[in-house]
Amino acid sequence: MTEISRRTGLAATAAALLTAASGTAADAAPAPRRHTLQRGVDAIHATGATGVIAEAQSAHGRITARAGVAGLADPAGKGPVPLDAYYRIGSDTKTFTATVVLQLVGEGRLKLTDTVERWLPGAIRGHGNDGHRITVANLLRQTSGLNDYIAADSGDFTPDAYRRNRFRSQSPKEQLTVALSTPPQWLPDADDPAGERRWSYSNTNYVVAGMVVEAVTGHPWAQEVHERIIEPLGLRATFAPGTSPYVPRPTATGYTYFPDENRPTDTTLGFGGGADGCLISTTHDHGVFLRALLGGRLLRPAQLAAMKRTVPVRDWIPADGVRYGLGIAWRPVAGREDGVWFHGGTSLGCVSECGVTPDGTKAVTSAAFTLRLDDGRAHQAQARAALRMVDSVLRGSAS
Repeated sequence: MTEISRRTGLAATAAALLTAASGTAADAAPAPRRHTLQRGVDAIHATGATGVIAEAQSAHGRITARAGVAGLADPAGKGPVPLDAYYRIGSDTKTFTATVVLQLVGEGRLKLTDTVERWLPGAIRGHGNDGHRITVANLLRQTSGLNDYIAADSGDFTPDAYRRNRFRSQSPKEQLTVALSTPPQWLPDADDPAGERRWSYSNTNYVVAGMVVEAVTGHPWAQEVHERIIEPLGLRATFAPGTSPYVPRPTATGYTYFPDENRPTDTTLGFGGGADGCLISTTHDHGVFLRALLGGRLLRPAQLAAMKRTVPVRDWIPADGVRYGLGIAWRPVAGREDGVWFHGGTSLGCVSECGVTPDGTKAVTSAAFTLRLDDGRAHQAQARAALRMVDSVLRGSAS
């Protein structure tokens, strides 16, 4: 991101970006040169995403950008995507969950070396799965070897199957049962399970982490997230929807291109899981959270340092050099010696991408209201464009 404090005419630039949408607001006066953020949003839109919004934050203010329209399938939805649109942040929820767990560690109520069996006796067993061999650290760092309940329960991935199941919810126990129906990918080292470095992304890890939070506190996971993060930070547009499949207005229609389908399906409705991926938020709230987290406002120094202890990741496409910590990931960025922290989240009809500097001074958050599952190249093009946007802004490229 450019150094906003050294720019002149910031108010005029921000006002232009707040009112200008690519190809949708002909009466808006465009800025003489598009900000790096707007160029990045336009690039994501150009890959085929129906609508995109993004926000860049720093200690000196914020810039917003958008491209596309709010709802192509709705004749009345021809306006620009609302800049304050609600959307499912998907697996970016995991960073919230990890933060709550680490707060409990900082309070002495939980240890990262505690086993799952310690807090959830008998919950992980059968088909070679063993809760005695999995620690809290394994859950948060994705080194447990547990299978992903989503991959195991993917079933018939078609528009018709989506419509049949979009109002169906699953409890954490039901999700865990699916994941435990087959042998684990591995069991962490019995002598040092928390030190396991084999890595595989599994939503099941955070389902179990949410269950651990409830066992430790006696409160629902969503309550702990609200009282520890959402309320203290004043995140008025962030919440856990429970079993509701709805996203509140303002929002934009979310589209998914299913495999072997050449037309997008409106997938705005749907159950988003729980501690692994259910939160609904906005680009603004998400950025406030990331800056507070990396800025040291949510975790004590020891726990923030623990969150940043990473293991290498080999299959995080399209980024190279990714390392995964406790609910957050790091990647190298040309022009920044300290890299960028991020996560990212995917749900049907929406892709959340973000990044934050290691000191929390700058953050970029975005939502693209199109998920491509029909064409790997199209999906990768959209993903790469989103990463380039985040990196360009946080790197401080000229606007």
